[in-house]
Amino acid sequence: MATRKAPPSTLVLLVRHGATPTTGHLMPGRAPGLHLSETGQKQAAAVAERLASLKLDAIYTSPLERARETAAPTAAAKGLTPIEEPGLLEADVGEWTGKTLASLARLKEWRGVHGSPSTFRFPGGESLAELQARVVAVLDRVHAAHPGGTVACFSHSDPIRLGLVFALGAPLDAFGRVVVDTGSISAIRFTDPHPPQVLATNTVTGPLTSLTTES
Repeated sequence: MATRKAPPSTLVLLVRHGATPTTGHLMPGRAPGLHLSETGQKQAAAVAERLASLKLDAIYTSPLERARETAAPTAAAKGLTPIEEPGLLEADVGEWTGKTLASLARLKEWRGVHGSPSTFRFPGGESLAELQARVVAVLDRVHAAHPGGTVACFSHSDPIRLGLVFALGAPLDAFGRVVVDTGSISAIRFTDPHPPQVLATNTVTGPLTSLTTES
């Protein structure tokens, strides 16, 4: 009796951009012109080193400068041209763009981000539910386009956190329990028709070769 061939898996690596001069102080949102700091540039180089052992089929990146600059060393090392993917953009934080985190933390609306993210909408911007929907749509397109391959997606904290919450099968309200640091790599394996598997979250050091081994 012939053995049914297992469906090909796609490994999607979610990479948060490196640190910027405003990281931890401001909410930059989608405002243009924000570049990596010296620390962020070192983190981008470290990402490229960690990905050196993997064969990448494609690199996708948020159109914002800080994500593209983080992807650049990996793209150069792999000889790939990054594909700008609007679905990987930072959240549209609307009226909160450019505000300090300290000032936002004093607002009653701030509690909604952590207390009830499934119903929260950035004032004048998008809701976290809308953000998760577009990120999930990107993940669906990417893994369908690269069956059996490995893909790196360079994005931002909130999109990556919401993508991981989805892959874990957790409710959106678990969003605040996921941490994604600058320069970190998380990994999701997609094997249709099975549910996605989260292989790693928020890793900033160590080899990644084990991620390509099927369990």
